[in-house]
Amino acid sequence: MPSTAAKLMSLDAALSWRKSLSGPLVFTNGVFDLLHPGHVEYLEAARALGSHLLVAVNSDQSARTLSKGSGRPVADERARARVLAGLAAVDAVVMFDAPTPLSLITALAPDLLVKGGDYAREAIVGADAVEAAGGRVLTIPFVAGYSTTALVERCRAAT
Repeated sequence: MPSTAAKLMSLDAALSWRKSLSGPLVFTNGVFDLLHPGHVEYLEAARALGSHLLVAVNSDQSARTLSKGSGRPVADERARARVLAGLAAVDAVVMFDAPTPLSLITALAPDLLVKGGDYAREAIVGADAVEAAGGRVLTIPFVAGYSTTALVERCRAAT
């Protein structure tokens, strides 16, 4: 198993890694601020769908465009990427600055594109590109009781 730091990749490194893979590549993306059990279960379920899991992480700049609330993300981009890379289910982590990961999805051509159950197929960025290349787009149900927004609100209320 590669070291945690080796899982943190630039797009160029991820493209090279992608070419070396055997078996299906699963791609997911998100902010992943304040990792909780719902995130872990989601990522484990995504990884179980293929041979390799690449997680694209919104940079701080990109995350701030998503209207997650004031002071978000709580953890900076490097911390969020490092924690994700430490998970056994995650094979690679790539950061992106754009508002969406469409250019990453197009470049990496994953076999499966996975998002959380709150996304309708029509709202999943890159779905058309993945399906046009013969891949699949799937959603994974949320784990009840876990939400980063709720966690942040509880922490703020406790202070």
